Amino acid sequence: MEETFVPLRGIKNDLKGRLLCYKQDWTGGFHAGIRILAPTTYIFFASAIPVISFGEQLERDTNGSLTAVQTLASTALCGIIHSIIGGQPLLILGVAEPTVIMYTFMFKFAKDRKDLGQELFLAWTGWVCVWTALLLFLLAVLGACSIINRFTRVAGELFGMLIAMLFMQQAIRGVVEEFGIPQRENPNQTAFLPSWRFGNGMFALVLSFALLLTALRSRKARSWRYGAGWLRGFIADYGVPLMVLVWTAVSYIPANDVPKGIPRRLFSPNPWSHGAYSNWTVIKDMLNVPPLYIVGAFIPATMIAVLYYFDHSVASQLSQQKEFNLKKPSSYHYDLLLLGFLTILCGLIGIPPSNGVIPQSPMHTKSLATLKHQLLRNKLVSTARKSISKNSNLGQLYRSMQDAYHEMQTPLVYQTPPGLGLKELKESTIQLASSTGYIDAPVDETVFDVDKDIDDLLPVEVKEQRLSNLLQALMVGGCVAAMPLLKKIPTAVLWGYFAFMAIESLPGNQFWERILLLFTAPSRRYKVLEKYHATFVETVPFKTIATFTLFQTAYLLLCFGITWIPIAGVLFPLLIMLLVPVRQYFLPKFFKAAHLQDLDAAEYEEAPAIAYNMSFDQDQDPHARATCIDSGEMLDEIITRSRGEIRHMHSPKMTSLTPHSQTEMRPAYSPRLSHRPNSPRLRELKGIEIKQTPSPRPSPLGQNTRSSSSN
Repeated sequence: MEETFVPLRGIKNDLKGRLLCYKQDWTGGFHAGIRILAPTTYIFFASAIPVISFGEQLERDTNGSLTAVQTLASTALCGIIHSIIGGQPLLILGVAEPTVIMYTFMFKFAKDRKDLGQELFLAWTGWVCVWTALLLFLLAVLGACSIINRFTRVAGELFGMLIAMLFMQQAIRGVVEEFGIPQRENPNQTAFLPSWRFGNGMFALVLSFALLLTALRSRKARSWRYGAGWLRGFIADYGVPLMVLVWTAVSYIPANDVPKGIPRRLFSPNPWSHGAYSNWTVIKDMLNVPPLYIVGAFIPATMIAVLYYFDHSVASQLSQQKEFNLKKPSSYHYDLLLLGFLTILCGLIGIPPSNGVIPQSPMHTKSLATLKHQLLRNKLVSTARKSISKNSNLGQLYRSMQDAYHEMQTPLVYQTPPGLGLKELKESTIQLASSTGYIDAPVDETVFDVDKDIDDLLPVEVKEQRLSNLLQALMVGGCVAAMPLLKKIPTAVLWGYFAFMAIESLPGNQFWERILLLFTAPSRRYKVLEKYHATFVETVPFKTIATFTLFQTAYLLLCFGITWIPIAGVLFPLLIMLLVPVRQYFLPKFFKAAHLQDLDAAEYEEAPAIAYNMSFDQDQDPHARATCIDSGEMLDEIITRSRGEIRHMHSPKMTSLTPHSQTEMRPAYSPRLSHRPNSPRLRELKGIEIKQTPSPRPSPLGQNTRSSSSN
């Protein structure tokens, strides 16, 4: 994104770029067919369930001034408008936890004022939204989003961790409250006797953890060993909402044996109930707010504008990470301008505003990347099978898949970066094809496994379109009318889903991975290198990693702790914004520039796994050897659990019919390993000898075929 502070230039550039793609945003969604429903359903539940829970939280904290009806209406209204005329359709809008915190602080302030009170609370928040919108307009026009690139990984991942902590806090608080008596209920009811309260709490624990565990497992269904491929795919796509329905049904099993109210279920008035729609006419009360409070509304509006500016921009940034390889341009300035209009609209009708949300926005992009992968994979599998049936050699097979890949790409008027194309074939596949001594010989699935090897060729791409965003927003709007059905969901299931949302947002967050590294035993740190890992693990000394992580953790706890302070908690957005100068001016004084570059990289870069031969240096302390590799641990790796048989490690491609001796087999090494032969971090792994070989040469496919044909 170009850094420009010329008024209106950023908005103009955003509109120019996105208008060129607008038609393709819609046609791409419709061309996906029924498969678009998988990411739509997934992100619908990711949006609706937290918004419903936030509505119940606001209902308690605002004495019924705001409920789930208002939070759902805001999410649906803003989502529909943004999906149609917004700039970045991958961005998901919704009522977020920081908004709930801000509205709670404002209600506590207003209810104790005689000339304001609960009666004029929504009218006063209307003025807060007006001031907030004006500040957002000013930021968008002046090109404030140009400094979005200065929101480095430190700020983005810390804010993501803060949101995850708020989600987990709400889950834990909700489960603990299951053992108590709700404020709005009659404490003399049978369900609130101590024994029944304990039973309700324990049942809530079962439902919460059951949903959490089954939802996490269902997301990985595609890697399961059992079941047909279509069944595993269905569970992976729709397993999370299915688990919500399953455990809601389970909650009704003891219905005849327990008092009414066990387990506790979602509480919210129906949209047609008396008083539920009074907020829609709040605009007529705004002139009744005393002038002093109209002017004073500028103070909380400043905090909310800073929060929305950061939250909206970071959510958009995370949904457009470089590793997603998006082809269409960003739209930070125009989306911030549109957010100002949406904020003032929500304030005038008495509902809390919606903004870009984390982790739903990057989750939306990831689900669309899965959709694009499925569409490309199906096309390439059918093409590869047809090519194999025609006795094609490996080069012809690869070129036919390349042609099929390019047919699936939509030609864009505005495209950045340029098309990636298929990855190179694996070196092991080329070795198998040439094992007969003639690389142009016809190949079969013993050489190129269609079901497995195609996944290694496909780059990460995203199905960029508007349809899934529009459909999920419409489904959220449908929840307003379906409130009687939603009230049958146990609150314990919602707490489990909150925990799922928090845990689901952690993978890929380097801040979280560094925290885990701090708790890794020194004798086990080499195991991190045996898997795909972030490059800083090899290039930055462990002491520096620990110091940087402890600083980030302390700052995170400071941001989290200030949200607990009454009134002063409204200042927590300023701490997030303060990270920009802290990163730019403070941290370079304590960390080397090269180390900061790796720890705060602009993109998530991984290094491949490193193979170890498990031999030890001769000068190593013999006592240290025993702590590195335990014999029981080695047996666990090579002996089967059920029958105690020794696992025989061999290449799945090699059979007794393969004319290839074991001495001729070459081990496959990472092509990137040779680029870091002198990594200082690798030297710290005492006692482990690292095998490194030169990088394999690029694939010769295409050249061999042409040279052989010319001969």
